[in-house]
Amino acid sequence: MGDRREINPLYNQHRLKLGTFSSNLSGGCAITTIDGVLQATWPDTLELARMADEMEFEALVPVGRWKGFGGVTNFNGAGFECLTWAAGIAASTKRCGIFSTTHVPTIHPVMAAKQVTTIDHISNGRFALNIVTGWYTGEIDMFGETLMDHDQRYDRALEWLEILKLLWTREEEFDYVGRFYQVRKGWLAPKPLQKPHPVVMCAGGSGKGRDFAARHCDVAFVACNTEDLDETRARIADYRRYAREECGRELMIWSNAYIVQGPTEKEARDFHHYYVYERGDWEAATNLVETMGARTEIMTPEILRAMKANFIGGWGGYPLVGTRDQIVDGLRMMSGLGLDGTLLSWPRYIAGMREFQTETFPLLKQAGLR
Repeated sequence: MGDRREINPLYNQHRLKLGTFSSNLSGGCAITTIDGVLQATWPDTLELARMADEMEFEALVPVGRWKGFGGVTNFNGAGFECLTWAAGIAASTKRCGIFSTTHVPTIHPVMAAKQVTTIDHISNGRFALNIVTGWYTGEIDMFGETLMDHDQRYDRALEWLEILKLLWTREEEFDYVGRFYQVRKGWLAPKPLQKPHPVVMCAGGSGKGRDFAARHCDVAFVACNTEDLDETRARIADYRRYAREECGRELMIWSNAYIVQGPTEKEARDFHHYYVYERGDWEAATNLVETMGARTEIMTPEILRAMKANFIGGWGGYPLVGTRDQIVDGLRMMSGLGLDGTLLSWPRYIAGMREFQTETFPLLKQAGLR
């Protein structure tokens, strides 16, 4: 057991921390019909994890999913459950940080606390929990739950997290009586290795979500505005200021990006156009955007198409398209926005990450980002 700042990779001194995103699901982050996209097989997801381990990535973040988004790909329809995935990956790696994404309505907090503790021990203190309140009605229906309104979901998540933290830290039994949960004589042993408790992340984008992350989590996830990086820089700075001045806490802030690398910029851009505009699954992308509740009715056709294209490209992340040197420049730019780290994906996940490991990652070290 020890201070998590000493044992969890998220607290290392790398200038820009790195991770992978959605490596547990079919398609990964690319909603396309090209060959070479990620398949939901254990050998494939394990190969990605081992490459990340060799590069000492700080965050392998799976996506919790029980239904796909239709279209010809049924994007993300096949995949591995996040907690058991994390346990297997933890046992198969030595250095990288490992997350699990957990939807609050799908699991009781007493069970979640025990599972997280188990994975924290398997990983020797490298684990972190990503909390999602739930937004895909079709999935919540599968669990016999009703999707609550937005603010209620965060109220419930707060109780859920309070119970986890009590179980992780209290030595004596306790009772908890809340609006959503009641626990009688709650108790947990062993405790997690990380003290005071494992790292917690949340990606809430609303005002309520940002307040939840700033007050109760250790890592916040934000999306980069691809059209206005100054707006993103200001939003990150304001997020940190709010956490520090209003909540008395220091907060790590991460985002996500997808990499399309080529020998020349033109070749990279041509491939990006090919897999997005010629081979993209636009039906699945439309279903995803609509399920997320995006206010498509107020968007111009051009803005809506650009949004869908960016989801096809890599789950709405920041597009890093170009040569290996341009990819390094892009990651340097993301660090300059004030981000602590970014999650990465590639359209052809395994081949792209292997190319990144051999050709681009050494340049990140030379640039002082790692």
